[in-house]
Amino acid sequence: MSRRPFIALAIAETLSISGTRLSGVAIPWLVLSATGSPVLTGLVAMTEMLPYVVAKALGGPLIDRFGPRRIAIICDSASVIAVGLVPLLHLLGLLTMPILLPIVFAMGVLRGPSDAAKQSMVPDIAELASVPLERVTGVVGAIERLASIAGAAGAGALIALVGPSQALAVNALTFASAALVAAIGIPTLPPAPKAEAAGVSAYGRELAEGWHFMRRDAVLVAIVLMVATINLLDQAYFAVLLPVWTQDSGHGPALLGSLFAVFSGASMIGAAIAALIGDRMPRLLVYAVAFLLTGFPRFLVFALDSPLTLIFAILAIGGFASGFLNPILSAVLFERTPKPLIGRVTSLNAALCWALLPFGGVVGGALVDAWGPSAALLLTGLAYLAATMAPFAHGSFRGFDRKKLADDLLCS
Repeated sequence: MSRRPFIALAIAETLSISGTRLSGVAIPWLVLSATGSPVLTGLVAMTEMLPYVVAKALGGPLIDRFGPRRIAIICDSASVIAVGLVPLLHLLGLLTMPILLPIVFAMGVLRGPSDAAKQSMVPDIAELASVPLERVTGVVGAIERLASIAGAAGAGALIALVGPSQALAVNALTFASAALVAAIGIPTLPPAPKAEAAGVSAYGRELAEGWHFMRRDAVLVAIVLMVATINLLDQAYFAVLLPVWTQDSGHGPALLGSLFAVFSGASMIGAAIAALIGDRMPRLLVYAVAFLLTGFPRFLVFALDSPLTLIFAILAIGGFASGFLNPILSAVLFERTPKPLIGRVTSLNAALCWALLPFGGVVGGALVDAWGPSAALLLTGLAYLAATMAPFAHGSFRGFDRKKLADDLLCS
């Protein structure tokens, strides 16, 4: 079978994620430079993040009903207009906060279903290209990390070169390119059964079907609870604990950027290797070892004020290990979800995993205020260890290691 759809999805995902990361840097910088207000900057970030999470959860029935390719193309195309309005209005001198906030809200509403739709294409693309599912999820994981690094770095360079509002014009081009690649390179994927259903009541039933299926699967519930918790702790770590440690230890933002780059770069390498050998790895063993390496040690080295050489080594090891996790977790999710429910379940799963993320900074700040940075790092690391090992306490989590037929789960 042709691997053209696989390559097209990889390119579209790279362009889309790079664009999302670029706007995530450029818009807050635009607000901060224009107003000087951290409060307004935070408000704009929240105005995009909350509808992103909600729209991702609610978009699942539409993805199943109309097909993920169509939803991705529509949302990416509409994102061109939403993002493009910012530099246009700024150029005309008409961009104010009351106008910017609805635009950013619309961007969040569009990006959520677009990202969910591309994720839900993965099983069909793997089948069309005759590629093992773990290989596709590994490539997608590597792309996410590469695009995140490229998007953030590109945003910084573009902002320095042309300013934040003009950088968003490039952002609009990335979304237009993603829509074009998906339209040309990805064939029309069959919608889920019952796609002919219509109306608000039918939509509600479809959404409820996805929710009820997911909450009955103990493995998926354990994964959601674990990932939501570690996302909260990771946000506290990246947004507050690590910057505070860097400042208190007498270092500047250059070191902070280097710490992020080492972890992200190593993670990308790990995800690339997982894409090559993921289908041959023992999942449960890799899950346990990877989380033991990527979790507690990187909190501990900062809590103990370890030498920078040791810190960079631990971050490189932890980042490399983390690259193996998303391909495995995604493969388990896709294998355990019946095809008719793939859009709803994957959308709900992603939204729930992100649900606690906006509160991570608040948790990190509260821990630092109450206990100081070293104790906060140690406590957060211990919580991370507990959250990642907790699923082993549930006997059904053993089902994580190998496939359970999704159709059997649907009938059970």
